[in-house]
Amino acid sequence: MGAPPQRSTELSHMTLDRLRAYRRTLLEEELRASYWRRILQARRDLLRAGNVPGDRAALRDVLTEARSGAPRQAILTLHPHGGMPILPNLPDLWASVDEGPASPELAAKLASAESVLSSYREALHRRLDRATADLVARYHEDPRLCLVALPLQR
Repeated sequence: MGAPPQRSTELSHMTLDRLRAYRRTLLEEELRASYWRRILQARRDLLRAGNVPGDRAALRDVLTEARSGAPRQAILTLHPHGGMPILPNLPDLWASVDEGPASPELAAKLASAESVLSSYREALHRRLDRATADLVARYHEDPRLCLVALPLQR
């Protein structure tokens, strides 16, 4: 059997509830970053493929905020309240579909934004790993802490 899990000194100041909330926040942020990264990748793919303008416009309508009642928007906040790296306005970048040939400037902006989001996601994953490891260590120290998340029976 290996060594017991170790707690992180950088997270030791957090209560168990705060650590769980922090981890949930990181997960939500990772979902947002992943979503926007996929959007940027799709936009770059469209530029490379040179699809006809009508197809791009239809896809833009499906994926932008102009779509009301979108199920995707029910689970993802498209304008996060802090946390995201400084990027160009992503909805505007996505919606900047020109009817002519692909712009090298737009392709460069998309590549740059995708690179920043990829780096940001990697950092989020490291933070998530540390928070998860700290939770596991706390549960290992006191398994009763796992029960706190379960509803009380009355």
